[in-house]
Amino acid sequence: MRVVIAGGGSVGKFIAEQLHEGGHEVLIVDNDHATVARALKNNEPKGVAWFEADACEIAALADANLDKADVVAAVTGDDEDNLVISLLAKQEFGVPRVVARVNNPKNEWMFNETWGVDVSVSTPHLITGLVQEAVTEGSFVRLLNFEGGKAQLAEVTLADTSPANGQEIGELGFPRDANIVAVVRGDRVIMPRPDTILRVHDEVIVLVTAEAGDDVRRLLIG
Repeated sequence: MRVVIAGGGSVGKFIAEQLHEGGHEVLIVDNDHATVARALKNNEPKGVAWFEADACEIAALADANLDKADVVAAVTGDDEDNLVISLLAKQEFGVPRVVARVNNPKNEWMFNETWGVDVSVSTPHLITGLVQEAVTEGSFVRLLNFEGGKAQLAEVTLADTSPANGQEIGELGFPRDANIVAVVRGDRVIMPRPDTILRVHDEVIVLVTAEAGDDVRRLLIG
């Protein structure tokens, strides 16, 4: 798979290194001459190609053969740049999958399909969700948004008042547009089956659409 990463900072380089080790062809696009020169001199990340250009310009993206990319990740430190890159990648070059980094959580509402974003990752919101997940029971905690908020990965730690306690997953009557993807019980990760019985303090991780969110809350929280 060919992946183009816009932004050669610490985040972009780490992602590139991980993807390259996974066997993918990776190109980093960055407009800072010193960053690119230093990376090429030190061959870091090892095996990853670099292209010095402004990823907000159509001509630069064309020179980077963005039309041949399977995925584009816009991970610069500027939200405006990430939105422009995402929009160009989707509308001008038809990239199948566009992932964008959200730096300021107040801007997250813009990172949707209108701007060409398939998946947005807001680090502040993700950290907040993980903290809530660690200290809160009986709350619906969002971990990650997909398709501009049309679907989300969320977590509920079952309180003793949850109607799901002692119930088999197959008997809960989950809506068609939601699915339990994992159950964390203590130090164990359980792959859910219809006959898996949920218990108090289980961390239930669900993939759910916006339309099914209220039904899932009712089933797991009450």
